[in-house]
Amino acid sequence: MRQLTMTEDRRVEWHDVPEPELSDERDAIVRPLAVSLCDLDQPILRGLTPLPGPIALGHEFVAEVVSAGSEAGLSAGDRVSIPFQISCGHCERCRRGQTGDCESVSRLATYGFGEFGGNWGGALSDLVHVPFADFMAVPLPAGVEPAAAAAASDNLPDGWRAVASGLEAFPGAPVLVVGGLAPSIALYAVDVALALGAASVTYLDQDEDRLRVAEGLGAEVVEGPPPRRHGRYPVTVNAGPSHAALACALRSTEPGGHCTSVAILFEEETPVPLLEMYTNGVHFHTGRVHARPAMPRILELIGEGRLQPQLVTSNVVSWDDAAEAVQAPERKLVVTR
Repeated sequence: MRQLTMTEDRRVEWHDVPEPELSDERDAIVRPLAVSLCDLDQPILRGLTPLPGPIALGHEFVAEVVSAGSEAGLSAGDRVSIPFQISCGHCERCRRGQTGDCESVSRLATYGFGEFGGNWGGALSDLVHVPFADFMAVPLPAGVEPAAAAAASDNLPDGWRAVASGLEAFPGAPVLVVGGLAPSIALYAVDVALALGAASVTYLDQDEDRLRVAEGLGAEVVEGPPPRRHGRYPVTVNAGPSHAALACALRSTEPGGHCTSVAILFEEETPVPLLEMYTNGVHFHTGRVHARPAMPRILELIGEGRLQPQLVTSNVVSWDDAAEAVQAPERKLVVTR
């Protein structure tokens, strides 16, 4: 079968690899129907991360079941969304919702990250092996197109976790999103916040294209670099590329408020306004998303039309055009077949 791979010298090409096989009664073999590029894929392809090749690309996807073990609870033809992190659903961490820290697999086991993720392969492949499919495979709601839900594997849950816990603590609160580095995640955070009843969402960015999309989603947009502070909000999100963006989100969080940073800053040390955070009692969270727990609700909201991830998508291309398309800068690329 074919598998789209970034080589050690960062070329992108189709490789012939053996087809995956069922190895456990909980397993499934699936055929990807729609794969979206994660916000981290472009930095990986451009050599801006410490992740080396070879990497089988793709980890956000909707697929069709080809075959399944007797305990997988799936049938051939079922359409499912597959989380990017490998998780068993049974261990203590999975039961706590920490599906990115599953105790049944190696640390950081994921699709689409090569050796760093445990060499689980990538979604831009003719077939993909899904372990623990009775837990991993989330049914796609009837009427939802695979291309619309591809990002439910990773970036949509990342946008979800950025605002959902804050809005649970402060129902109906206004939200601030500082954009710039994680383009689709910041926009998904806008969409999720409004779907969850935020009174308003203010979106800061310097990119005209992302500002236009955020406004179309219903945000109040502010163009320009992040200021020292932009008002006070119970819920704030940093998806910006700089220390200034992070500091702006933190300083703009009202006393007792929640700030989540979804941006990955690769510097060894990152300064934060700790004294202001301390005096205001800011709740700050950063870290990897645990995608699987949020996926059923996200897919439900897409099915109801309350989430509109298709408005964030910038380009949809065919499977045969994937090798060239993944190397072009895009806000959110989706590959379909």
